[in-house]
Parts: sequence; structure tokens; C-alpha cells
Amino acid sequence: MRPAPWRNRLAAVLVEACVDSVAGAVAAERAGAHRVELCAALAEGGTTPSAGMVAAVRERITIPLVVMVRPRGGDFVYDAGELEAMRRDIGVARDAGAEGVAIGVLARDGSVDAATLVTMVEAAGGGTITFHRAFDMCRDLPGALELLAGAGVTRVLTSGAATRAAEGIAAIAGLVRRAAGRVVVMAGGGIRATDVSPLAEAGVREVHVGGTVMVPGPMTFRRETIVFGRPLPPDEFTRAVGDVERWRSVVAAAASFASKGNSGPSGA
Repeated sequence: MRPAPWRNRLAAVLVEACVDSVAGAVAAERAGAHRVELCAALAEGGTTPSAGMVAAVRERITIPLVVMVRPRGGDFVYDAGELEAMRRDIGVARDAGAEGVAIGVLARDGSVDAATLVTMVEAAGGGTITFHRAFDMCRDLPGALELLAGAGVTRVLTSGAATRAAEGIAAIAGLVRRAAGRVVVMAGGGIRATDVSPLAEAGVREVHVGGTVMVPGPMTFRRETIVFGRPLPPDEFTRAVGDVERWRSVVAAAASFASKGNSGPSGA
């Protein structure tokens, strides 16, 4: 993973655009963004994009690229399998030429999972580390900031634990003062053009901007009786897991069908 020399256009306030596609990344650079954060599943707050997506974006933009590493939506407490996937995904991003990754790992009590964070920083191999808005779910924001500043994290993304950064300016300003240049405090959460000046006056020098608009797709034939989407979890404390009982019941029904003399599955 390449270190991030500030080869991009310098500005009083650096703008990082959050995107979920190649087209979005290209459009963000054309719009003047100084850095891109690439995610999948923005409706769930962002998850890890595919290796192919990371490579395709890296080939098409010249500004720094940060890759979200989050194996699923929901909370930020991960099991061993998820953590292994995250470490592997950090390697994928590094090998594809991304300048950094965005991660967030918490313990059940609302503190930063310090031991896991160390392994993530090591996996990044010198690339930049953004601790994303899992930070806003921490029990003690100043304490978490101190830990992150000492752990080699490059920047912390925060709304000041508010729904929108504009509502958390006082808290963000306090974090900027506490950070004292040891770690970048990047404001994010519903950022609009009118929020930039107040945030800059509070000491913020980087802002993270998402936002999408819905446009019609190009298909002219549409089977409108089918919808593939599903409701999103209501909050970050609810996660989607496999419906084991449903699988078992369908497997049992298939076995019952076969036991009556019908032919079994033909294989994958």
C-alpha cells in the first residue's frame, strides 16, 4: 500500500468523497474531490468493495484512494472469521495500490478493540488508516481518540457523535484540540456546502462527503412484479445473520421429497 504523499490538489479543507462505483470515483475526481473512499453497500453505512472494484477504481483515478474494510453492516464487534477476512481485505487493498483503508473495530463495552486494531495497522503495511464512524459509537470519545492517536491511526472520521456533523461541531472542535495534530480529525455525517465554513472555523481540515441521488436505470424492459431488495436493519446494533432454521426446513423438505422415490439433486 503506497504511503499518501499529498500529490493531490492541496486545499484549506480537504474533501474526501465517499463512492460505491467506478463511475462515482471518476465523477468525484472530476468534481474536484481530493481523495476518494470506496465502499460497497452504502445503504448499510458502507462495506468492503470487491477486489475487482478496487483495482478498476485505482486504474481510473489519480487522487488518493481509501478502501472501506467492513465485512458486513450492523455493529462493529467482529468474530474471528470476520477479522481474518478484514486482514485479508486490507492486503487486497494494499496490493491494488490503495493509499489506505478505513476500519473500525470495537469491543462489546463500547471501547476500541485495541488488540485487534494493532493487527490491522500492521496489515496495512505503512498505508494510511482511517478509523471510520464506529468511533461515534464509542462510550468515551476523548479516551478513544487518545488510544487511536497512539496506535498509528492516520485520521478519525466523526460527526461528534451527532446525527450530522453540523450538529456536533462543538464536540468535533474539542476533539481537534485534543488531537493537537497527532491524528487528523475528519468531519463526516450529512456534510453540506453550508457546513464547511463552520467546521473549518472549528479547526477541521478534512471533510468526508457522501450523498447519492436516485436516477432511472437504462433497461427498457422491466418486470415490475419482482423486487430483490430487502428492508435494512433498523440501526447499527442489529445485524443480519443466516436463517439456519429456514435452511434446515428446506433441506428436510428436499430430503423428504427424495425419500419418496424422486430423483435427488444433480450437483452444482
